[in-house]
Amino acid sequence: MSSSKSRSRGAKHQVPAIRLADPFYARETERYESPLPSREYILQLLSDAGCPLDVDAFAEQLQITEAERDLFQRRLGAMQRDGQLMLNRKRQLCLPDKLDLIKGRVEGHPDGFGFVVPEEGGDDLFLSPKEMHRVLHGDKVLVRVAGFDRRGRREAKIVEVLEHVNKFVVGRYYLEGGVGFLIAENRRINQDILVPPENAGNAKSGQVVTVEIVSQPGAHNEAVGRVTEVLGSFTGPGMEIEIALRKHDLPYVFPPEVEAQASKLPNKVLKKDLAGREDIRQLPLVTIDGETARDFDDAVYCEPLGRSGYRLVVAIADVSHYVHPRDALDSEGFNRGNSVYFPRRVIPMLPEALSNGLCSLNPEVDRLSMVCDMRITTAGNIKEYRFYPAVIHSHARLTYNQVWDWLSGAAKPEKKHAALMPHLEALDKLFRTLLKARAKRGAIDFGSTETQIVFDDNGKIKEIVPVIRNDAHRIIEECMLAANVCASDFLHENKQPALFRVHEGPTPEKLTALRGFLAEFGLDLGGGDKPHAKDYAALLENIKDRPDHGLLQTVMLRSLRQAIYSPDNKGHFGLAYEAYTHFTSPIRRYPDLLVHRGIKAVLNGEKLPAKGLAEIGAHCSMTERRADDATRDVDAWLKTYFMQDRIGDEYDGTVSAVTSFGMFVAIDEIFIEGLVHVSELGQDYFHYDQAKHMMLGERTGKRYRLGDRVRIKVMRADIETSKIDFSLVETIETATQPEESVAPKKKRSKTRGGGKKK
Repeated sequence: MSSSKSRSRGAKHQVPAIRLADPFYARETERYESPLPSREYILQLLSDAGCPLDVDAFAEQLQITEAERDLFQRRLGAMQRDGQLMLNRKRQLCLPDKLDLIKGRVEGHPDGFGFVVPEEGGDDLFLSPKEMHRVLHGDKVLVRVAGFDRRGRREAKIVEVLEHVNKFVVGRYYLEGGVGFLIAENRRINQDILVPPENAGNAKSGQVVTVEIVSQPGAHNEAVGRVTEVLGSFTGPGMEIEIALRKHDLPYVFPPEVEAQASKLPNKVLKKDLAGREDIRQLPLVTIDGETARDFDDAVYCEPLGRSGYRLVVAIADVSHYVHPRDALDSEGFNRGNSVYFPRRVIPMLPEALSNGLCSLNPEVDRLSMVCDMRITTAGNIKEYRFYPAVIHSHARLTYNQVWDWLSGAAKPEKKHAALMPHLEALDKLFRTLLKARAKRGAIDFGSTETQIVFDDNGKIKEIVPVIRNDAHRIIEECMLAANVCASDFLHENKQPALFRVHEGPTPEKLTALRGFLAEFGLDLGGGDKPHAKDYAALLENIKDRPDHGLLQTVMLRSLRQAIYSPDNKGHFGLAYEAYTHFTSPIRRYPDLLVHRGIKAVLNGEKLPAKGLAEIGAHCSMTERRADDATRDVDAWLKTYFMQDRIGDEYDGTVSAVTSFGMFVAIDEIFIEGLVHVSELGQDYFHYDQAKHMMLGERTGKRYRLGDRVRIKVMRADIETSKIDFSLVETIETATQPEESVAPKKKRSKTRGGGKKK
């Protein structure tokens, strides 16, 4: 009887032979109760067919049942959205590769044209304004090469729009002649979005609004939107941040489930949380941060060990104790990727109950932490280290300026802090030791000036000042570097997959360009085809007293690649480490939280899987860039607003960048950049030499080069575009440069003074 039932059940669910031939049938069976043909198998069959296939005929070939038909259509639709296949005009399935189609992402230009950035790499393809009418910046498309423009660039024609990524757009709403429309704040979205009167809500002409796109653009129609949020006046207090949040799609409101989970957490460390932890509450750990800091990731302690060196204890907030994989807090932390710091406002990665409360190493309260306990020799080498979970009790919340005043003798600590001085002095001595080791290692130290916008009581910009980094900043920096290196070594030695902070050296193309540039100055970068950070550091030391030091340093810095997060350990070129991770900021960086989980797994004799780490690394690298772009936008708007009252004023500055349409100048006193357009350079034809970072006058031989000192006059400050325009008053000092003929050897780009501004 039992045997008969078994045979009956088997017959009922008998799988067709063609489906069993799927190389990934077992995988699909594990994932789905009713497995469909895998994507790979579908692509293989279409490729073997050698021609487009009718959808119904293909389904019949695969013996797709009526019950499976809807799911099969969904799979084909998903493959279309991912650009793996497409439908032709006859509604037949085709392989894009067979049609010589290229999948990519649209990158719009404010002037109406655009480009397709191929997903598989290679040169971008040009999209005419007509083609751009069908899409918005960021959309995913399939295109074919339609020809070449007069500059030799490949021109693309859109075959299919795979995905419209813009669901909401922030911008200025206008009502003119009874017609409502939105001009996007993101200038790469050049097309106006129509807003019918019935979709405008309470929005008034000129206000900043958020619009939901209810109808995407097409070949013969504009995008249509509906106002979902009225933000208010363009110049309202904090509006620049509200715009940046929406323009860059930054998550800024915690979902209800996240707030609910955070609200259930205790407001202090519980006794049950102390199990399995080392109690180091008696150790006089202190936090040292900026005056305005509110979330304290790290606390430090140092004691001398005589001839054997120093003991350095770095305690980091144990966020992973409260935020667990795939819970609501974790999902939102991953989504955000990192905290974002704007002037006067922070968008935290985690709710304030955690970031400023339970996880923040606030003074004189118990906190859970992960500790890196190190022994460092008098030569600055980490002799041994140990990781362990602990409970700590920060003995003081100190600031960089406060600590530096005490160490430099400019001030004396209050009585309550006097007992901390021996440990702070030990930290300072250790720092000097670590600096020597840093120099020996060959880490690159590019000098740069950070700025801070100071506001008055009315919320107006009072001044823009440089952030002075004293040695207290650098003490904490070196302590964090030491802990991060130990974390990477610990994970690497224990073969625990993790996200490394990867910073690769220059590409061969950038290295060749850099060497060519340096050769003009009689300089050379050592290291041959694969220079080391030491070679960069040696050259920086060699040129530090030259008048053109700023020019040379800038070009060297621009030759390096951007740091990213990746499970593939390729070392950190700039810091001259063979392996490096981020361990010290789990409150505000998701990769650090993952590193903590990896360390805990090793301590518990477990091993976390490597699956998905590459995707997580790519996502976190993206969120980091997204945050940088958003904060840059806000700074640019605030600085442009600040310069509105300074039209006609003259300042001295330095040429900070040279482009085909002019040069950017950074003003000395207020650290603001503006453009001196090519039309302001004089009555001449100017040739842009990208390799030499220079504009050269054809008739006069006048040169304008990166690093030149100039005097400028402020002409315009347009807050709608966040652009500041200068006119050139005079050249104060020309950056050192070799003798060469007046006429350029090769005309890269030719622009007449007074030409169109790009």
